[in-house]
Amino acid sequence: MTILVLGGTGKTGRRIADRLTARGLPVRIGSRSGVPAFDWQDRTTWGPALDGVSAVYLSYYPDLAFPGAYDDVKAFTEVAVSTGVRRLVLLSGRGEPEAQASERTVQGSGAEWTVLRCSWFMQNFSEDFLLGAVLDGVIALPAADVPEPFVDVDDIADAAVAALTEDGHAGRLYELTGPRLLTFAEVADELSKATGRQISFVRLTPEEYLAAAMAHGVPEEAAHGLAHLFTEILDGRNASVADGVRQALGRPARDFTAFAAAAAQAWVLPS
Repeated sequence: MTILVLGGTGKTGRRIADRLTARGLPVRIGSRSGVPAFDWQDRTTWGPALDGVSAVYLSYYPDLAFPGAYDDVKAFTEVAVSTGVRRLVLLSGRGEPEAQASERTVQGSGAEWTVLRCSWFMQNFSEDFLLGAVLDGVIALPAADVPEPFVDVDDIADAAVAALTEDGHAGRLYELTGPRLLTFAEVADELSKATGRQISFVRLTPEEYLAAAMAHGVPEEAAHGLAHLFTEILDGRNASVADGVRQALGRPARDFTAFAAAAAQAWVLPS
């Protein structure tokens, strides 16, 4: 009954692994540092990681919208089902046609499936990706002035654990969002209130963003993928709130203000 958590050291994965472990359930971390190791770019690692596994939390790094993701997810799903995996829970992205192709692969796999189609993570501002920008006081992105229903990663983790361990979630697609829409400028205002410092949002052109990202060491392919997500996905197509958190968990989604208050320690400047 081992549960494999892919991306088990990432934002969603480590929260899911911690919750499963707290319940006394056997968990295997799917990462290059895991035992056995798992690497999306090395398919010889997939079989050993799946040995004895009954359920998988399937998250793809860096994102399902990136080139090669669909082929990897399709191949992995086939291997997983052939080795006896009975339940698949896919982390997907809202408004991403490439992600929806992977969704269809999982839905047609023959396993019990649940899709968690998520909006932008609130924790992007407090962990890794945009933490440095918030600490610097300037969030500079090629995002239009359109709102996004940012979702708390803890809500995603709770929904994933429910889908992995409980009945009643098979064959369900949950659109997970926060309870209200915020532009990036409004996010900056929320973060300013939470930190007591002025945080501003600056809109870049895609070209400016690419140059800045690569100057900070982001590989060119990854930088282009991120620019695509900002310019294509954040075009207003996701400017609506969904009720997936309540559908999956029977409670409301967490609001950005509550997230910012709880995460404020992450934005304390070093003395």
